[in-house]
Amino acid sequence: MSAIEGFLLAAGLGTRMGPLSEALPKPAWTLQGRSLLQWGAKAFHAEGIHALACNAHLHPARLREAAEGVEVFEEPALLGSAGGLLHARGRVDGALLTWNADALGEHIPFAALRAAHLASGADLTWLLLPHPGGPWTKVWLAGDRVLRGGETGNGPYLFTGAACWSPRALSLLPEGPSEVRDLLPHLDHRAFVAAPFPWREIGTPDALIEAATALAPDQEGRLPGCYAHPSAQVGPGATARFRRCVLGPGAAPHPAMRDENALWFGTEDGVQVRLALA
Repeated sequence: MSAIEGFLLAAGLGTRMGPLSEALPKPAWTLQGRSLLQWGAKAFHAEGIHALACNAHLHPARLREAAEGVEVFEEPALLGSAGGLLHARGRVDGALLTWNADALGEHIPFAALRAAHLASGADLTWLLLPHPGGPWTKVWLAGDRVLRGGETGNGPYLFTGAACWSPRALSLLPEGPSEVRDLLPHLDHRAFVAAPFPWREIGTPDALIEAATALAPDQEGRLPGCYAHPSAQVGPGATARFRRCVLGPGAAPHPAMRDENALWFGTEDGVQVRLALA
């Protein structure tokens, strides 16, 4: 079997997305007509990384529809933030790059991350940015070594979710579920600090709406203050009728409908579903 160069972490319960996860897995939601999974794939391709794979748990068939050119490993029982990489173990030649498929980034320096990782001989290398402030966890360094929680040094930095794993690190994964935090004490864990690049998490309904407004005002953001999937039917006057709504795949609310704080989507049987947003 061919080697895997990049792995998109796409399996999860979608808890923070609330009812949106009833319609699609998080990485299958789109911006500019492209799924978040494909945004990640495009970022890899831009760096010369083409042999890609991902894992899938929630609505795996819907994720497969969004995964053109990406090998999909179904994960009926969640394997965790580290255990998901078991799918790639034995198919890595030198290093495996990873990215969270529910994040959106452009100009991600994957090639430079891999080069730094291989040059250092580390087990795991994180791609860090100068911390911009805000709620994200702060990462501190001693040289290029990532300090454990509770220690402070140079920084703070922000972990973007991009990482590079050695075959040795993957060999330490236990069979079954495991988390990165439990593996870290056993790894030579280093960092590659990059200049800031466009990056955002798409973890909640509001984050999806905000991203649509900022990045796709004529597409998914075509209904101000809302998100409208490319397949959603947005009738005349909808701007005045909907507030903080997500019109998901196949959504076609009645032209006279007024609504707020809601998700709409269509089922394969043509039924319109409405769920409240918290």
